[in-house]
Amino acid sequence: MSRPKRPEHAVTTDHAIGLHHCDLLGVAWHGRYFEWLEMARTALFQSRDLDVPQIRALGHRMYVVETNCRYMAPLSYGETARITAWFTQVAPLIRVAYDIYNPATDRWSARALTVLATTALDGSLLPTTPDALLARLPSR
Repeated sequence: MSRPKRPEHAVTTDHAIGLHHCDLLGVAWHGRYFEWLEMARTALFQSRDLDVPQIRALGHRMYVVETNCRYMAPLSYGETARITAWFTQVAPLIRVAYDIYNPATDRWSARALTVLATTALDGSLLPTTPDALLARLPSR
């Protein structure tokens, strides 16, 4: 199966499906997908020099304010989840899209989206992504 074209800034991570990720039937529990999304999103932000220490040093914090995940085919024990993450919007909110692919079955397992809002360090919500963060994010 050919993979759709993703932006150059997209980041891909692989995660082995362990028994502790699965239900009694050996199928990955749906809630684990959000852990893998988080790991891919962290790698995406790190690729832009925006890991948690850098974000805080710039005087900000970020919070996930919305998530959506469409499950299309299960992942099972012993398989690999290949997650690709990329930015689809950087202001006023940051939107990150994902796809989860299963190389063992050559099928898409899920597609997802997370939306992040930015705050000052004191927790006050900012109306848009600050320039200090935008400078490190891809322009759209």
